[in-house]
Amino acid sequence: MQESPNKYDPHAFLRLIDLTKTFGELVAVNNVSLDIAEGEFICLLGPSGCGKTTILRMIAGLEQQNAGQIFQAGKDISRLPPRDRDFGIVFQSYALFPNLTVAQNIAYGLENRREPKKAIAERVAELLELIGLPTVGKKYPSQLSGGQQQRIALARALATSPSLLLLDEPLSALDARVRVSLRIEIKHLQRRLGLTTVFVTHDQEEALVMADRIVVMSHGVIEQAGRPQEIYRTPATPFVADFVGVMNFLPAKAGTASHQVQCGSIVFETAEVHPFSPGEAVTLAVRPEDVRVGVAANQNGNTAQAQIDEAEFLGSFYRLTLSLEGMEEARLVAEVSNNRMRDLNLNAGDKVPVQLPAALLRIYPGKTGYK
Repeated sequence: MQESPNKYDPHAFLRLIDLTKTFGELVAVNNVSLDIAEGEFICLLGPSGCGKTTILRMIAGLEQQNAGQIFQAGKDISRLPPRDRDFGIVFQSYALFPNLTVAQNIAYGLENRREPKKAIAERVAELLELIGLPTVGKKYPSQLSGGQQQRIALARALATSPSLLLLDEPLSALDARVRVSLRIEIKHLQRRLGLTTVFVTHDQEEALVMADRIVVMSHGVIEQAGRPQEIYRTPATPFVADFVGVMNFLPAKAGTASHQVQCGSIVFETAEVHPFSPGEAVTLAVRPEDVRVGVAANQNGNTAQAQIDEAEFLGSFYRLTLSLEGMEEARLVAEVSNNRMRDLNLNAGDKVPVQLPAALLRIYPGKTGYK
């Protein structure tokens, strides 16, 4: 579900208005509108085939939209060729020229603009310093690690001082440790330069860590756009709830009161007033870390008895799989700290009270199909 068009800011730095892109009968992007503020770091997040990379390529002019408009800094760039658009781009594959040195790779765009040689050399040195690799200018890409090559690709994208930076899964080819380090460096660099950035990723953790705002996509449309905390804490749809983080989905029906749902024989209170008719099929959703294990049975209500079917040790916490009395067919996942497990002396097979806090429950219409 997309934001209403009347929420868009006509003064936004980058405006996508009703973009549609088809490949034959496949609708890759379906009537997408989005505004991006100057200096904002946006993550387009979603699974493969959701349309996020197609949107990035349309912004760059590498794909032509079938319908819709793109405005950058108030200028309609919808039909401009890539060379006439003001952006730098970094791909997953680095796309460095193997026969050119690092310095020559970074200088490539500046040389095409016929900048003076002295200015080019100074700019290359400045960028190598900026990315923390001041001494590698004479090396070739094959002599660098993957993380270093991606830094060079980033420096090359920044060489012409673009007002917009486009990043297409730039970290996915790197190993986990380098990926974590480089995403922090990219975010710090973006803040330092105040550069408007669109970052495409399928990695929810990258999006949560790096973005000022996350745009979650599915099947060519925007499911939800918002701050990382908003996307995680108040997912607008079951897809967002399931794709960003881990979520328990419990089959339920609306209770007799508009702030109640019934799961099996258990009635839970909810903080939000729902619009569903009594007995109507709904889905109750709660994050594993929000399931409180070992609470007193009368502590603020919403408690039930559960059995620990499995207890997985995951380093800093345990992931418990619980079966609730009164909901024999459903399973509930809870995440519990090591200290809590030790204090309660919990083990697989134990029975323990659990609480689902009313303020942390989400209700979705019908059966979601998620577990």
